Amino acid sequence: MKLVKQARSWSEPERELDKGAGMGLNFIFDWVYAHIGQVFTTLSAIVAISSALAARAETRKQRELRTEQLRASIDAASLDWGNAAIDTLVRTAAFARTRHLQQNDTSFQTGKTNLLVNLSALVERGRMFFPNLNEDRKGAEKEGAYRGHRPPVLDALMWAYYELEALSRDGGPTGDNSAEFFEECRRLMVSELQAHLDPRRLNQIVGRYDAQPRDHQTDAISRARDLKAKLLSRRPGLSIEGVQATQIPTETRQ
Repeated sequence: MKLVKQARSWSEPERELDKGAGMGLNFIFDWVYAHIGQVFTTLSAIVAISSALAARAETRKQRELRTEQLRASIDAASLDWGNAAIDTLVRTAAFARTRHLQQNDTSFQTGKTNLLVNLSALVERGRMFFPNLNEDRKGAEKEGAYRGHRPPVLDALMWAYYELEALSRDGGPTGDNSAEFFEECRRLMVSELQAHLDPRRLNQIVGRYDAQPRDHQTDAISRARDLKAKLLSRRPGLSIEGVQATQIPTETRQ
């Protein structure tokens, strides 16, 4: 009997709990039924927001992927251009060292002209990857691609072009001195190309060269100017972009 009474005393609270739970569920069902429109509206809004966020994340991922693919494509084209420029500057230095071995003036002029054409074409092709700097500050009257200051990576090729243009088969600065100048131009160009292609740099493709660390860019511009001054000192009477060389030649002569 005691056990039966005790069981009844235990079951009564449980029945009260079940009754309360049932009333709670009924209340929830009644509330949902009364506000069914608002519930569906809220759920629809949640689904729409979730879908929009997912679509936005996917769009951003696709945009980043396309940007990276574009970067890889441009870097590959830049590397091809850089390889051609390095090859031309190396051959130009070798040509300067061996100019006295040319069979005659015709042979010398043919080799010189071919190298000049290559250098000029490389400068123009390089503008596709290295646009001028500060285009709003210089050359407003020029065509769009030629406004502003030419970047040092292209200056290196231009100074090599002018040095080669002034090179003669006999007389003037020695072939070794000219070759050393071409090698200085090559080292500057290679350094700038390496900075441009550095995979650790994560800035965007557009404006990447102009966005280089300021101290690096300043140093590169200074080196390019030093090469220009050296070129002018080597070639009296040479005019580069309106600057006339008046210095006395400082290089040895044959």
